[in-house]
Amino acid sequence: MELDRRTLLRAALGGAVAGGLGIAGPAAAGHRPRRTVFVAGDSTAATYAVADVPRAGWGQALPVFLRPEIAVVNEALSGASSKSFVDLGRLDRILAAIRPGDVLLVSFGHNDEKAEDPARYTEPWTTFQDYLSRYLDGARAAGARPVLVTPVERRRFTAAGEPYQSHGEYPDAMRALAAATGTPLIDLTALSFARWTSLGPEATKDYFLWLDPGEAPNYPAGVSDNTHFQAYGAIELARIVVAAGRTIPGRDHRALRDPNTPTDALVWPATRPAES
Repeated sequence: MELDRRTLLRAALGGAVAGGLGIAGPAAAGHRPRRTVFVAGDSTAATYAVADVPRAGWGQALPVFLRPEIAVVNEALSGASSKSFVDLGRLDRILAAIRPGDVLLVSFGHNDEKAEDPARYTEPWTTFQDYLSRYLDGARAAGARPVLVTPVERRRFTAAGEPYQSHGEYPDAMRALAAATGTPLIDLTALSFARWTSLGPEATKDYFLWLDPGEAPNYPAGVSDNTHFQAYGAIELARIVVAAGRTIPGRDHRALRDPNTPTDALVWPATRPAES
């Protein structure tokens, strides 16, 4: 049986206090990582800080579903597109650290869609695919394995309660690139849309950053965010990513099968690591 929303929130706040200044993963547990999963993406995947609790990204929750010897380096950056991530030198930073046998998860689309911002905008069938190809080529040149992850779907419902998709041609462009280059694909757009469709408008609020006034100290006025996630949603999306990502090393099948993963399994560091 699912825990109620307020119980989940209390658990998330407790986890921030208990683990917020620590570092999750094999280094903290005394293990030497055999392989590393790197994440290149945007705010939906990013790791958030104690001051953001209970906001979390799916990349932040990946360690919950991986064995302790697997490290996760989450370079996902709020506001990033496939283009701006490269232009800011973030891809170069990953490629300087990635090693043979490591995995690079690449997930963009939300900010590539912003035609009004030339620093971030890409066109689905040309520049979007061109920039994504840099990630694939760079990872392969280092002996690592790239995986494309289509952008997670937003919470979008009509007045009649019918869900609709919001990413236009970007997921199709990524699917086509994966097929053309023989790159593994996790279709998070389709998988998340199916989840939102099954849940409906009200139940999806427990996944997204929807909080009542006074419900969380970091959001005293409340918040209604249809793009970003609270801890429970980040965990469930990470579960989807790892379950679908057959080339991701060290998948913890017991954790994947556990339907009641507590939100205090997450760690919120003192500062957002990708921005510090």
